[in-house]
Amino acid sequence: MANDSKSEKLRRLVGVQRQLEKLAEFELSTAISRQAEVTTSIVTTITAISSVDPLHQQFAKNYSERLNRLFTRSQQLAIQQNIQEAKVLKEKTRGDRLEDRMKEAKIVEERLLEDERMYDLVDLGLLAATPASSKLDDT
Repeated sequence: MANDSKSEKLRRLVGVQRQLEKLAEFELSTAISRQAEVTTSIVTTITAISSVDPLHQQFAKNYSERLNRLFTRSQQLAIQQNIQEAKVLKEKTRGDRLEDRMKEAKIVEERLLEDERMYDLVDLGLLAATPASSKLDDT
């Protein structure tokens, strides 16, 4: 692990960041489904309040209180949904930045590796150009 390249470390970070992004998206989908449930309950309660059935008219006060609670819950969930949307966007942006940094690090590492290969070739060329017998003649 100590010998891992920068791009490899960043690749692992990108993987973790993408998991965080998926988690944020899941939390957003949960908030959206809760909002849909509350909306359905609001519609059902409004239908019951406006019903001409004597049974529903007896519970009009209870329905009214429930409707107030549902509206409050709906507002809370709308705020939570906005927060989750911002979180998803933030996590996605972080992941994209890390991925860009990983690609840049990979390019730099490839350039360094290519430069090292070129230096090795130059060194081999210099060694081959200098015959061993010429070193002996200098005595």
